[in-house]
Amino acid sequence: MRLGRTWIAVGLLLAGPGAQAQLLPSPGGGLGQTAGVVPNLLNRVDGTLDEDGPDRLNPARLAERLTAARAARIGDLLRRHGDSIELDDRREPARRGVILLTGAKTTSIEALRGAGYGVESEALEGIELPVTRLMVPQGRSLPRALKQVRSIAPEAQASADNLYFPSGVLTMATAATLAGAGSVRGRAVGLIDGGVARHASLTGEVEQRGFVRGAPKASSHGTAVASLISGTGIVRGAAPGAPLLAADVYGDDPAGGSAFAIARALGWMAARGVPVVTVSLVGPDNPLLAGAIRLARDKGVAIVAAVGNDGPAAPPAYPASYPDVVAVTGIDGRGRLLPEAGRARHVDFAAPGADMNAARSDGGKGRVRGTSFAAPLVAGRLFAAGNIGALRIEAKPGQREFGRGVICGNCRNID
Repeated sequence: MRLGRTWIAVGLLLAGPGAQAQLLPSPGGGLGQTAGVVPNLLNRVDGTLDEDGPDRLNPARLAERLTAARAARIGDLLRRHGDSIELDDRREPARRGVILLTGAKTTSIEALRGAGYGVESEALEGIELPVTRLMVPQGRSLPRALKQVRSIAPEAQASADNLYFPSGVLTMATAATLAGAGSVRGRAVGLIDGGVARHASLTGEVEQRGFVRGAPKASSHGTAVASLISGTGIVRGAAPGAPLLAADVYGDDPAGGSAFAIARALGWMAARGVPVVTVSLVGPDNPLLAGAIRLARDKGVAIVAAVGNDGPAAPPAYPASYPDVVAVTGIDGRGRLLPEAGRARHVDFAAPGADMNAARSDGGKGRVRGTSFAAPLVAGRLFAAGNIGALRIEAKPGQREFGRGVICGNCRNID
């Protein structure tokens, strides 16, 4: 019965309020500033899989715990930042009071203005995607406003400005000095995440740009992901020394990581001719984000995305589930699929996502876990390989859940 008691304890940790700290922002920051992390929580869950017997961990029970964890994470976010965040008509978190509109006629936009909506229009840099941001009249909920907007502009695509969460657990470090001060020239790997801190392992050029309030700002998650792309020295990435173009979509904005911010970041990457972009963020389907990804792909940008850590019972993760996005899952040090790995409508590759280290924002290195840290390894190898065909040849065959196989299986920074 020892294992049964272990699972009950771990289950309580997953379901308890403190467990959600692994993906929650710090009280004064946005989603990208993870704080109060429980670094080995999922490692402990995975550890129960090593044992045999009648009380061995039930995958269905794990799925229940992960579903509860996701709900609690969103609930906590709403409690702390309800002035900036609300649920849309699908019960997905979004920036409060903002609707994104594409494909609307001029007459419809004028009608919406007459109905009391604030209107801001722009074409996104690099992908020339026209977007209208509607500010919802005070006192009107987002679901109610979406219904009204769709009736006034039925020809358009209207959605909330949905939020996307980092998909990994890491040991925390204090925020540090932002990396990079100049402009990257030539080919670079694109990174859409939090800001990247200065670190001895990041010896290549790093250029950063912010797309929300308070950005760019050094973050633990962004720094860890960056090191797994281009790190050298104490953390070695999949493309050591590769230049980085980093888009901070979190900053210190409580509603950071939104579809609009990510779409603008993709436009910047396309305008700069970035061949590969990695996105270790997950959230719901969103028409604006889908359009931005399609247009960036048309410009020659390959997009690599993590499938998330909400478990196989969770809804398909986006942007990983969009067509032509390279969807990446994670494996542990024994080559097994992470039990918390989410799913996408397709999976292309697997890469290490546990039993490994990445750069910390205080200059050291620390343990990381999650599909967040598998995606940058695939992005780095894609950048080095030059094309997806070469990456497929490089992949080592594995189980069906690994897609075309394992990339960078030996790219582990272990003690």
